Amino acid sequence: MAGVTQIKKIVILLKIFAFNNKTPYLYICTMPIGISIINKLPPPSLCTAHELAARIEAYFTYIEGEFRLEEKPGKKAEGETGEMKKIWEREAEPATISGFAFFLGFNSRREFDDYDENGEFADVLKRGLLLIECMYEKRLQQQSSAGAIFVLKSIGWKDKSESKADNAEVFTTLEIKFIETGSKPTDCEQDVIL
Repeated sequence: MAGVTQIKKIVILLKIFAFNNKTPYLYICTMPIGISIINKLPPPSLCTAHELAARIEAYFTYIEGEFRLEEKPGKKAEGETGEMKKIWEREAEPATISGFAFFLGFNSRREFDDYDENGEFADVLKRGLLLIECMYEKRLQQQSSAGAIFVLKSIGWKDKSESKADNAEVFTTLEIKFIETGSKPTDCEQDVIL
C-alpha cells in the first residue's frame, strides 16, 4: 500500500501546485514539472498488481480530457436554467500504446514489451492493452479507419481468415509401382517382334 499512498501524495501535490498557479490540474500533469513528478513514480516492476491496475485506470481517465460546463448565453425565463455547453480545458486524446507505456512509467517500448511478456503482473497489463485494442476496433466502424487498421495489424490482426490448409505444408507420399504387362522391354530395336 505504500505505492498507493505515494501516488495519492503526488496527486495532492500536483493539485496544490495547480491551485496556487490558477491552472487546471490535468494541465499541470502535462507540464514538465508534472511529468517529472509522474516519472518519479516507482517503475511497474516495483509496484503491486493493485497499484498497476490503478495506474491503468488513471491513464484511461486522463485521455478522456477535462472540461467544464458553462451556460450558453441567451434569453431564458426567470428560474429556468439555460442550455449548457462543454468548455474543454484539455482535449480528449486517443489511446496509444506508447502513451500508455509512458504513463505507466516505462522508459522504452522494449522495456514495456519485455514486461508484457515476462512481467510479474503481465496479466494486468494485458487487460489494459486489450482495452486499447478494443478502442481501435471500434474505430473500424468509422469512415476513415486506415490508421486503426494499421495499428491492429501491427498487434497481430490479419486481413482475412487463413485456414490451416493455407498455412500448413502438405506432404504426400507418391508410391511408384512397376507393373509388367505384355512383353518385356528390349535392349535394342532389332529384338522387337512385330
